[in-house]
Amino acid sequence: MRASIEVADIFRTAGPAYRVAHAGHLSLAELKVMSAIEHCRTAALGGHVEACEDCGQWRIAYNSCRNRHCPKCQGTAARTWLAERQADLLPVGYFHVVFTLPAEVAEIAFHNKALVYDLLFRAASETMLTIAADRKHLGARIGITAVLHTWGSAMTHHPHVHMIVPGGGIALDGKRWVSSRPAFLLPVRVLGKLFRRLFLTPLVALRDAGRLVFFGSMAHLTDRRAFLRHLSPVRKKRWVVYAKAPFAGPEAVLAYLSRYTHRVAISNRRLIRFDEDRVTFRYKDYRRGGADRQQLMTLATDEFIRRFLLHVLPRGFHRIRHYGLLAGSARKASLALARELLAAAPPTMNDPSEETDDFRPPCPCCGGRMIIIETFERWRQPRGPPGARTTNRETAP
Repeated sequence: MRASIEVADIFRTAGPAYRVAHAGHLSLAELKVMSAIEHCRTAALGGHVEACEDCGQWRIAYNSCRNRHCPKCQGTAARTWLAERQADLLPVGYFHVVFTLPAEVAEIAFHNKALVYDLLFRAASETMLTIAADRKHLGARIGITAVLHTWGSAMTHHPHVHMIVPGGGIALDGKRWVSSRPAFLLPVRVLGKLFRRLFLTPLVALRDAGRLVFFGSMAHLTDRRAFLRHLSPVRKKRWVVYAKAPFAGPEAVLAYLSRYTHRVAISNRRLIRFDEDRVTFRYKDYRRGGADRQQLMTLATDEFIRRFLLHVLPRGFHRIRHYGLLAGSARKASLALARELLAAAPPTMNDPSEETDDFRPPCPCCGGRMIIIETFERWRQPRGPPGARTTNRETAP
């Protein structure tokens, strides 16, 4: 069912004026994201006509933009990705670990997204792999699935990495599986200290190599002494690494991944009101507890669009990455060894013949199967069958 208000509605209404007002200050990537969301599931992208095999009801289904920042296009992408990840699950408990950048470093990341976000991934993953391999802690090679989020609940800039980690790993000699304690994976204070060092040392090296850029209020950081003074407070403070309680089983892991891996800065479900000048949406105030945590925020439309565009990722940047046992070409062999050591059978996989890339909701009248009877190109409208009752539904193949 279509949300009553969508990000696309806001962009279509206020986007043209926003682009004019900020001409020369928007990147090509930001402009492309705005255009994709505005045209998603409209005649601009073409589509097809579906008809029910049982009752003959038909509807128009416009194509999706498939942009990874579009709130409407992540469902199909998440289903496909999760089907592929199902084979990676092991019959052990899984932990959720979060690495967060301090505000002072997040300011630097804002001007240098590709470099600093990549460094965040590298420092966080190296921290986990190093401490896990230490015989004083786990003494094992672990697997990690890491997902970058750059937003807080109010769409402010808040870069952090979510990690899903099996509760254990393969012993360093490769001969046994080492299990973590039931409710404890690795010490977060130890992780935080190493994370701070593994991040700050390469960050200074990037600055010294002239690879970081600074604008506006941060322009003074081009001076090395000013840059080091800016980082001085974060060298002394505790860096936040948060480990949640383990999941209740593989199904819970998949449910979590489906919510997090393909999430965008704000979902359409959180939008409450839009009156052209202001946007009201739900957000979580983590300083409050219980029912008071859910709050409403109203922003000027321009500010809402600005915050949304803060989270447009650089072209080609991978926001989901795998490390350790789950990394690259060694993943299948590592998982096979892990299952052998755990005496576990391979997971049951869905029959690929039952999966489809063009998932279509059932008939709204009788629940029957919808089939494609006509396709039409961009900016074209389909021909309506004589005497047929139409339901113009914005769904995507």
